[in-house]
Amino acid sequence: FSMKLSANVTQGVDRAPNRSLFAALGYTKEETDRPLVGVVCSYNEIVPGHMNLDKIAEAVKAGVRMAGGTPVEFPAIAVCDGIAMGHIGMKYSLVTRDLICDSTEAMAIAHQFDALVMIPNCDKNVPGLLMAAARINVPTIFVSGGPMLAGHMSDGRRTCLSDMFEAVGAYHAGTLDEDGVEEYVMNACPSCGSCSGMYTANSMNCLTEAIGMGLRGNGTIPAVYSARLRLAKQAGMQVMELYRKNIRPRDIMTEDAFNNAEIVDMALGCSTNTMLHLPAIAHECGIDIDLAHVNEFNARTPNLCHLAPAGPTFMEDLERAGGVYAVMKELADAGLIKTDLITCTGKTVAENIRNAENLDHETIRPIDHPYLATGGIAVLFGNLAPDGCVVKQSAVAPEMMKHSGPARVFNSEEEAIAVIYAGGIKPGDVVVIRYEGPKGGPGMREMLNPTSAICGMGLGESVALITDGRFSGATRGAAIGHVSPEAASGGTIGLVEEGDIISIDIPAHKITLEVADDVLAERKKNLVMPEPKVKTGYLARCQDGHFCGQGRSTEPVSLFVCMGKSRCLCSDAGIFFICCVVLGRIPVL
Repeated sequence: FSMKLSANVTQGVDRAPNRSLFAALGYTKEETDRPLVGVVCSYNEIVPGHMNLDKIAEAVKAGVRMAGGTPVEFPAIAVCDGIAMGHIGMKYSLVTRDLICDSTEAMAIAHQFDALVMIPNCDKNVPGLLMAAARINVPTIFVSGGPMLAGHMSDGRRTCLSDMFEAVGAYHAGTLDEDGVEEYVMNACPSCGSCSGMYTANSMNCLTEAIGMGLRGNGTIPAVYSARLRLAKQAGMQVMELYRKNIRPRDIMTEDAFNNAEIVDMALGCSTNTMLHLPAIAHECGIDIDLAHVNEFNARTPNLCHLAPAGPTFMEDLERAGGVYAVMKELADAGLIKTDLITCTGKTVAENIRNAENLDHETIRPIDHPYLATGGIAVLFGNLAPDGCVVKQSAVAPEMMKHSGPARVFNSEEEAIAVIYAGGIKPGDVVVIRYEGPKGGPGMREMLNPTSAICGMGLGESVALITDGRFSGATRGAAIGHVSPEAASGGTIGLVEEGDIISIDIPAHKITLEVADDVLAERKKNLVMPEPKVKTGYLARCQDGHFCGQGRSTEPVSLFVCMGKSRCLCSDAGIFFICCVVLGRIPVL
């Protein structure tokens, strides 16, 4: 331990003033002589997935002490996307990812921790802390709070948050009364934990296992199980082993590990938000993820799981079936992932998954009997999205894999919701919601309310939705998001007019606005951009690039073509937001 970073604040006469402040905290000499392990805990009383994290933190600290370290807890923020959904609060969700990363970096380096245990659970918390882990690069391990149990309705049906959102659509369609909605309210979310389907939080927690930063079960052991507390103690002990062996996040999160994570993502049918988070995490590791490669992984990776919202199974079922390791074993036996990579266990992927077994061939389909021959996520390109857009194809009805219909155009989520609930959307329509991207939103809101309304009103097999915003992992149907360039950056989606025909071909990875180039050019010449929706506060500062100051670009920057580094190179309105706050960086295609 002679090389420990904490010696900079705990050892020697020159650091006596620093040490006196540890004494003020009640630490003994024996404690400050041991390695200091920062325990980054996202506990709060507003996020269901985080209300149990104080218990997880106590278990982690017990494990650290048992293994010879001194745990020191400090907080990270977290937003509940479900509570933030459908109003201005959602504009603040995605941007917290980088606040979490930056504040954790500041705390860890300012206080010279020797190692870190990250305790996240929900959507932006997990990637934000993974980004911080890569940036700080001291021995680190992740242990999440675990998924929520599925709910049960009075008739015995299992349910979840995505059903809850769709129930509102059913109410507006006249197929469910207010008492029926209230039954969902009381049953959809029955316990603490990250919501019970393969939504963004659970997707990212599962990918911590796939990338090698979390122990077995981190993504799948339910929050209310005692096994979750045992896992936390094991993580606390294991971080000391990582410290002793000097195994660091960038040793684990290599390019091959990110490739593994993307392949596991495809097999699990994860949230489209992983396509925002994995490139940002990779960038902090000095690795570029090219969005175009997603379709290459998609083409050779079968989709093995159909968890909610794609199917009737939930995270507790995935845990019983063998968890993420069982999925990885299926992929490894087919030669689809690399297994010689070091992980936070101190062992290789091959050693980790050697005894994994698929115990339920419906929850986890065998590699030769998948739900889909290709992966869960696809990236589409075309004149409507020259730089790409993303769809969770594993949650799309077969009849909507190819679709062509007239555009119904809205300049905000609220405009679209009002028309959907009023019955103004008809089978065959293509709903277009624009000016909801990183710059146009600002903040790139999730569009779970409109997609749930469409499905809840019985239109999920006949109506597509396209947006430059993004989707919750709870979204199902032909929901195509992240359209890039976004409308506010001059993208073609801003030129779509009511009644234009839009053609979608998910198997061919194509999306086309069936309007002649000369007509689009004329529309662009006459286009008048709307006023910014937010002009004060944090979002406005991000949107105006006040924190940038490293040069200026006069060219529009699209969502998937970001020229920024870890801090942006441009200071046009909104460009900082895209480069720094939303994506970290996604490299040029």
